[in-house]
Amino acid sequence: MRILGIDPGTAIVGYSVIDFEKGKYKVLDYGCIYTDKDEDMPVRLEEIYDGLDNIIKLWEPSDMAIEELYFFKNQKTIVKVGQARGVITLVGQKNNMNIYSYTPLQVKMGIASYGRAEKKQIQEMVKIILGLEEIPKPDDAADALAIAITHINSKNGFGGFSRGDNITKKLEKLNSNKIKLSDYKKLMG
Repeated sequence: MRILGIDPGTAIVGYSVIDFEKGKYKVLDYGCIYTDKDEDMPVRLEEIYDGLDNIIKLWEPSDMAIEELYFFKNQKTIVKVGQARGVITLVGQKNNMNIYSYTPLQVKMGIASYGRAEKKQIQEMVKIILGLEEIPKPDDAADALAIAITHINSKNGFGGFSRGDNITKKLEKLNSNKIKLSDYKKLMG
């Protein structure tokens, strides 16, 4: 199974391409598509479309997993990101992909099995799950990897990543909504 993970945006679109075969993840590509904030929105949307179309044609993934939009304080931001998300789903549809959406909460649960996980914790889990030497940069690309992993786990009935121990119970024992990254690494150790 080959998955294209997408973290939508207008200035930056994070993307990732992951293969999942015989219980193993293999990262093929990840990065970002950047658009110039000074360009008109139709030009930026075309750049997003063309960039993703090239990635899809190069890697030929079967599924696209894209993060759902969530509440933004700025109404202009949500409208622009909504336009970008529409273009992203259009390029997937035009390339006959299966398109799936995941909320930020689903991604947190799909990666860390903990809905209150912090961004750094998710990034650390992405690194561990994929066997990478360091946390992927930039953040948008790391988010796209997390979305792809969440889709793989969801499609394979995992619900969340599991190493055989119950991370959620360990985190709940801390009686805190937040945990330091160093403490989280100890839990994962």
